[in-house]
Amino acid sequence: MSKPILHTRNLSIGYTVRQEKIRIAENLNLTFSQGTLITLIGANGIGKSTLLRTLTRIQKPLTGEVFLNDRNLNSYSALELAQNLSIVLTEQLPPSNLTVFELVALGRQPYTNWIGTLTDNDIQSIHQAMELTQVQAFASKKHYEISDGQLQKVLIARALAQDTPLIILDEPTTHLDLVHKVKLFKLLKKLASETQKCILFSTHDIDLAIQLSDEMIVMTAEKVVQNQPCSLISDGTLNALFQDESIRFDPEKGKFIIG
Repeated sequence: MSKPILHTRNLSIGYTVRQEKIRIAENLNLTFSQGTLITLIGANGIGKSTLLRTLTRIQKPLTGEVFLNDRNLNSYSALELAQNLSIVLTEQLPPSNLTVFELVALGRQPYTNWIGTLTDNDIQSIHQAMELTQVQAFASKKHYEISDGQLQKVLIARALAQDTPLIILDEPTTHLDLVHKVKLFKLLKKLASETQKCILFSTHDIDLAIQLSDEMIVMTAEKVVQNQPCSLISDGTLNALFQDESIRFDPEKGKFIIG
């Protein structure tokens, strides 16, 4: 059985407005294990980003706890957290002249000395990450000279170079065409299997998620369910994803039907 890397205990997520707690989801008991590709799906505005921010300590939980390697997430120093958890966000990169190699090398910051000198071990980790993601061919290009699909792979390479057991990505397939979405899904699946890291990412590409995920977390207004895609199909969870009579999930075809 795969080793759990992160788990939640009775977690409630949301935000506070004028001292009033607005709950998005509550009593979440989720488990993220090594070697597993997990997708997070749900309608727009349902709270996917809030959940990811809470799991990565960017945002505090309303109640409950998050454990990373059986330690409460709050007990980690910033440096310890960066050595155990890496995040790939969808925000645009700040202006810079960094090359692809230099951008991937930023993943080694939690391990470099106070002047940021790369050791032979750091350089080996960078090259290994670039090889796994197949971005070596444009290592010397500036990051703004490559395509969106290539940049997404570079950001994943940076996370791999950070060498954490858990990688969390917020909608990495946004702005990619179908071909590049499929390639990115397959890359993440391959990385989870080969590196035995746990990879969790949110996505709107539900049909691809069903085909390629080891597990899915489905967020609806009523509940949050984690299970294998086949189980989510058979128990009707996916059919309840959208509150719209014109969209239904066809379990025989394994995809959503409009009509």
